[in-house]
Amino acid sequence: MATPNYNYEKRQRELAKKKKKEEKLKERETRKADPADPAAHAAPAAPAGSAESSAGFGAAPPPHGVASPHPSGHEPTV
Repeated sequence: MATPNYNYEKRQRELAKKKKKEEKLKERETRKADPADPAAHAAPAAPAGSAESSAGFGAAPPPHGVASPHPSGHEPTV
């Protein structure tokens, strides 16, 4: 049986991270270059079949790095 090539997998992950970082940088530069364009600032809408939009679970959790009032990241239910 063949052994996994961990170096190849690691390199692929690194390339994916690099590509994502470059895309984010390009998007930021686009937004910075044309701040009057509201379409550039709009966040992509959730797909129609997503759990948040169809199930009605309430507000989305806070973004990463934002302190939550509850340790689990969600409001406690009473």
